[in-house]
Amino acid sequence: MKTLIHNRKAGFNYEILDRIEAGIELLGPEVKALRLGQASLDGAYGVIRKSAAPAGRQEAWLIGAFISPYQPENLSGKGPDYDPRRDRKLLLTRAEIAKLAGLPTNLTIVPILVYNKARKIKLEIGIARGKKSFDKRATIKKRETEREIRREHSDR
Repeated sequence: MKTLIHNRKAGFNYEILDRIEAGIELLGPEVKALRLGQASLDGAYGVIRKSAAPAGRQEAWLIGAFISPYQPENLSGKGPDYDPRRDRKLLLTRAEIAKLAGLPTNLTIVPILVYNKARKIKLEIGIARGKKSFDKRATIKKRETEREIRREHSDR
């Protein structure tokens, strides 16, 4: 498993309660750009929507993730307009989608990381609760004390 993109702010801004592995529906150039690390999950989130199909099933979507064009010079002028922040469908089982659809309003779906798994691109999403400012300060304080302890041990 090779991590391609990591959302570092997710762990700082949110308390991750549960993690789910999801597939993601991508275009060919998007896969190549992801493998080169030309993407960002900052500000991205997940939503559950009803399908446009007559059955009206629910679908999971990733909103606001940025994947830059793989070769921008090939996309200009010729092909269809490429939107780097387009909505991307998440590939989950019905049970996982039902679990995400039944979340309380104070929880959100946050992308944590994108990685390779057996030649497939996977997205790890988390069910998260937003942290308050005092929780963030406690996280910073804990990180700094751990860093100082490591420094003390390395000096010895």
